Amino acid sequence: MALYSDAAMVLFYDIDGNTADHDDWHSYEHFHERLSVPGFRRATRWVARDAEPRYLVTYEVSDVDVATSKGYLDRLNDPTPWTSEMMLRFRGMIRGFCHITAGSGFGFGQAAMALRFLPIEGEEERLSTWIAQDVLPAVTSRRGIVSAHLFRPVPPPPMTREQALRGPDKAMPWMVLVTACDDAALEQAVAAHLSPESFQSNGASEEIILGSYGLHYTATAEEAARTAPLPVLTPEQRAGGGPRG
Repeated sequence: MALYSDAAMVLFYDIDGNTADHDDWHSYEHFHERLSVPGFRRATRWVARDAEPRYLVTYEVSDVDVATSKGYLDRLNDPTPWTSEMMLRFRGMIRGFCHITAGSGFGFGQAAMALRFLPIEGEEERLSTWIAQDVLPAVTSRRGIVSAHLFRPVPPPPMTREQALRGPDKAMPWMVLVTACDDAALEQAVAAHLSPESFQSNGASEEIILGSYGLHYTATAEEAARTAPLPVLTPEQRAGGGPRG
């Protein structure tokens, strides 16, 4: 495994209304805020190419215990005005902290395939071992593939003020995330190694969701620490494009 850590928070969701406004909030305020919480290491936003929901966001964290840390819960229970407004527009949130239990390769390429699934009860370890030993190394052995990792969720974190604003989250399933620098190579690798039939024959349940995403924005805690938070914006300053006055 060769990401920033062996744990992550993963989110899938849609936004009601103007997605450009969401992206502005996420880039201008939210990433810096999250990366300033102790334990957050890297934040990455992906946008759907051929997938639902529109957004996939990964936060690599020092450990899944960050989910119940004081710094994180204090932040979630005291959302900024802009965050409070944005939470009302979230739809279909799937969220969870995960152990990254297996991986091959390192870093993120510009194209990603996210495979979401659940194991059949009693088949968890057989499925996990097959993915770790057979699937991930085979995927990253192919030209143009950068990395492949298995995310296994832990029990949901406690309800917070932010979650109350947007409504209950759906539980995060298992996920294999494959990234590549070459789109065609990624499609070929997925067809060869991530077919729903192969996962089902090795212990996955019938419902398997595969989605294509593109890298939209990524930043690390080290970068955030070297950058002062930007000024709080009024609703008028947030509206429209161009310089903020």
